Amino acid sequence: MNNAHTFYIPVMGTGFTIDTPLKIAKYGISSVISLVDDVLIEQMRKFHSEKANELYTPITSQDKDARAKRITAYLNLLHKLIQKQVQKMQASPFDTNEELNKYFQLLPASSPLKEPYEKMLKLENSAHNTDKIALQEQLKAAIIPGDIDVNIMTKLNKSNSYNNEKLPREFDDALSALRGYANSDLSSSVVFSAGFNPALYGYLKEFKDFFPNADGCFKKKIILKVSDYRSAEIQGKFLAKHGIWVSEYRIESSINCGGHAFLNDGNLLGPVLEEFKQGKPQLLETLREIYIKALNKMQKYNENIALDIRITVQGGIGTSQEHNFLIDYYNVDAAGWGTPFMLVPEVTNLDNEHIDALLNATEKDVYLSDSSPFGIPFWNLATSASEKMRETLIAQGKPGAVCTLGFVKLNTEFTQDPICASSNAYQKCKLLQLKETNLQEEEYKIAEKGILSKSCICCGLAASATKKYGIDENAKAAVCPGPNIINFAKKATLMEMVEHIYGKISLLKNKNRPHMFVKELSLYIDNLCNEIKKISRDSLNGPQKKLQDMKNNLNEGIIYYRNIAKNFTEQQHINFVNHLDELAHKLKLLVNV
Repeated sequence: MNNAHTFYIPVMGTGFTIDTPLKIAKYGISSVISLVDDVLIEQMRKFHSEKANELYTPITSQDKDARAKRITAYLNLLHKLIQKQVQKMQASPFDTNEELNKYFQLLPASSPLKEPYEKMLKLENSAHNTDKIALQEQLKAAIIPGDIDVNIMTKLNKSNSYNNEKLPREFDDALSALRGYANSDLSSSVVFSAGFNPALYGYLKEFKDFFPNADGCFKKKIILKVSDYRSAEIQGKFLAKHGIWVSEYRIESSINCGGHAFLNDGNLLGPVLEEFKQGKPQLLETLREIYIKALNKMQKYNENIALDIRITVQGGIGTSQEHNFLIDYYNVDAAGWGTPFMLVPEVTNLDNEHIDALLNATEKDVYLSDSSPFGIPFWNLATSASEKMRETLIAQGKPGAVCTLGFVKLNTEFTQDPICASSNAYQKCKLLQLKETNLQEEEYKIAEKGILSKSCICCGLAASATKKYGIDENAKAAVCPGPNIINFAKKATLMEMVEHIYGKISLLKNKNRPHMFVKELSLYIDNLCNEIKKISRDSLNGPQKKLQDMKNNLNEGIIYYRNIAKNFTEQQHINFVNHLDELAHKLKLLVNV
């Protein structure tokens, strides 16, 4: 990963960051794009090819390997265009190129390039000033673009057919996406999220770019997104045994994030980071031994390989103090800022109507919903166009969406071929089944609401891009910000958001915003309260034990946070501990666990 900055922009939906690298990589900022939607990827390739006067040859769905080919072609286009952007900057004089100066202005104060840039600005302009000319050339040569990283949801792995015949496993969605990335010109990383997929991980061995070259370097690297140390260790060992090195473990809050919330048993972010901080040396040693043994067996080992592990973190970060604490106290290499960048139009894709909706959103408007057809809790904006359309269809007696993309066709409850739980086909069958039950009215309404809550996130999450670029002006966007969004005050420029991250200005409107650790704890306690309501007192021991384990983990987290609070400033310490006291009392009152 490019280390020009101490932050990166994580993947957001399918459309929000689909072309973000094209906007910010030239400034040394790394970002992640989703490889879920190859239809959107092809649309974006057409749009940006025509905009840049590049030759565009369509890759149609009739091609047997269309998904992988579309991904490769789009990534190669991004790579080519960004290389041109950087070359243009390097060939331009500082006094006439705003983007060239912006690269250095955006850098953090800790950057080794900051001081020589400031020194260069103070030198007099003159054709004979060889010191200034030499310094300018040194600065230009030091420019490194941010990485074009990609994200693959490991469990989103629908099988595919061609001419009514089922294709081999390597044509499944996730494996095709990996092949598309592996065959591209990029030198970057693939982020695996949403769990363990042995078939996908085993497929990595088919591509040479994931193995070290003669210089011991990796052209393409692996990042695992995890929410706990145990998951990192298990997956890291599995991959190491197959001769695949994990270069980075990206720790994400399981609840204080945008999009899907992969909830755990109340293992809070702070204690998890502490475990990584303490366990990283042992993890590195263990994995290195397994990995080298595997490479020797495969006859791929060479003495030039330098193995290391990066630790990064994301989920709910909102201030420069939090950002710096994560880097300084937990020794993480970088921190991810996602949701706040939804308010930066020059970086992410979202129309003005929805940006205004985010700025006016209350805590009630940004809620953990049942909207995802995955059946996984999903952060949702209640005032989005997608939600309004879902409610309109229900009112018209036509619930459910017409399934046009089909990336979440996972349900076979009523059909031989999988369909999506948000589709009208599924919801019609499910509602008919519900009518045949003998549920009490209140239970019936709850079950009905659960069925109708599912929304089409395939089209909805792509709409942020297709509407912005005029590809589909009637698209109804779904918006999935983390709860942190309600604390921000205004639409911002890239410069303003970066200055906020690095502590030069503040974009917050909520001066009493709880610390990210406190907010996560609060969300988990609220989740625990909801889970308690779902089960009766005479429930089986399984659910009760799980909830008790969660309560115990949250209590242990509170104790841990009290111990680290001494590292905060006096005012931060007071606010942090006061919030902890309130939440500890609320947790204590949950006597039914």
